[in-house]
Amino acid sequence: MKNSNLVLGLLGGIAAGTVLGILFAPAKGSENRKIIADKGSELNDNLKESVCKLSDKITQTITELKNDSKNILGNANDTLAAERADLENLKDINKAVILG
Repeated sequence: MKNSNLVLGLLGGIAAGTVLGILFAPAKGSENRKIIADKGSELNDNLKESVCKLSDKITQTITELKNDSKNILGNANDTLAAERADLENLKDINKAVILG
C-alpha cells in the first residue's frame, strides 16, 4: 500500500510540476496546450505501465501464496497420516498388553 501511494504521489507531483512549468513558461497558448497534451499522454503511459507492473507483481505473489499453501497443506496431511498410523500402532500395542 505504501509503494502505490508513493508512486501516485510522485506521478502527481511530476504532473503538477510539469503543468505549472509549462503555464509559466513564455510560449504561445497553442504550444502550451500541445506540450500539456503530450506530457499528459506520457504520464498516462507511465501510469499504465506502473499499473501493469503492479498487477503482474500481485499475480505473482498470489501464485506463490497458492503454491506455498498447497505445500503446507500437503505436509500437514502427511504429518496427520503419520500420526494416525502411530495412534493405530499404539492401540494395537495396548490391546496386546491388555489381552495378553
